[in-house]
Amino acid sequence: MNDRVVLVGNLNFLCLGDVFQVLGSNGASGILRIKSRYTPETGSVYFSNGDIINASEGSLTGLDAAYALFGWTEGEFEFSEEKVKGKRVINTNRMEIILDGLRRLDEGEIKKLGPVSFEEKPADSGDRASAIPIIKGPLVDHEYVVDMEDCFDGQKIVREKKFGSWIWVILKGVVEIVKETTDGPVTLLRISEGSFIGSMSSFLFSSNVRSATAVAVGDVQLGVLDTQRLSEKFSNLSTEFRGLIISLDKRLRQVTDRAVEVYLKKDKLKKFTGDRKPVIEQGESKEALSILTQGKASIVRNTDNGYVLLANLGEGDFVGQVPFLSIGHEPHSASVFASEDFKADTLNSNKLQKEYDQLPPTFKNILENVTICISLTTRAACDFQKKTAQEE
Repeated sequence: MNDRVVLVGNLNFLCLGDVFQVLGSNGASGILRIKSRYTPETGSVYFSNGDIINASEGSLTGLDAAYALFGWTEGEFEFSEEKVKGKRVINTNRMEIILDGLRRLDEGEIKKLGPVSFEEKPADSGDRASAIPIIKGPLVDHEYVVDMEDCFDGQKIVREKKFGSWIWVILKGVVEIVKETTDGPVTLLRISEGSFIGSMSSFLFSSNVRSATAVAVGDVQLGVLDTQRLSEKFSNLSTEFRGLIISLDKRLRQVTDRAVEVYLKKDKLKKFTGDRKPVIEQGESKEALSILTQGKASIVRNTDNGYVLLANLGEGDFVGQVPFLSIGHEPHSASVFASEDFKADTLNSNKLQKEYDQLPPTFKNILENVTICISLTTRAACDFQKKTAQEE
């Protein structure tokens, strides 16, 4: 085996979406090569610091190739750590690629590579929750796990608007994240092994109010984390890094609330369009990371069905690209609109990167989980927007 190969496996055991997650959550850089007995060609996916930057499948390249490879449901893969040559072609967030790939495969938009099959696709039950892909988190690190709990089907692990400071990692099973609305409960996420229940604020603040309900789907085993040790680790971080974490947690809550507003057709986008100007345009390649010191800013995504408001930010919040976390917002997948009095100071990204590199695996995994939830909830908001547009 090539000594640069660090991961090998079979797609019958680990699907392509899970492979993407493993490589992404570990910030891997290199080439994922996929082989199938149904084609002489090799499919390739190129990673840089956990981001998918290009792909090839036959005559296809870029995002089209990445999606086509989801049709390779059988085969073997290997990942080698190596320097990737060529420019970045794909700017789409990793989680959105996974979600889109799984959806397109399920809806028959992606051709499955394999023997001819005449199986009919089962009729759609119309249950949105059952149609949401189950997303695994990073590989579980047991260093901070101090106890285990078993939950049963339908059990509410945490309840929205209730106080609580515990945080768990899912060891086995599936959990749905649900928001209560005036139109009834709406499922935003379905998460599994390696994902966390409870946000960063679970150990940052003494009186943490849960922003959503977590419900066990079938039997679930949870690992209870040592929040005191995590809190101590947080307190030893630099002021800038702590501020970034708090802002990241706030953005997740904002995106969750905005998704519910879009679901209820109460999107507040029009409230700021008259007095705010774009300071970052969606699709730009800016790599600067700043902290907002004055004024307000809104994160907005431009979709085929119009603009979607994702978050409203204030003093102390970050704007721009976080080098070690991929949240699927600005600059590649969202714009930043700012008030006239907007001011921001540039943060030292290299310093933050070094600090991140020294974090224990569990802390990194929690941060990765927050970014995954932001990306997935953003996608849910855009799906709600699309559904509304189709109904009008």
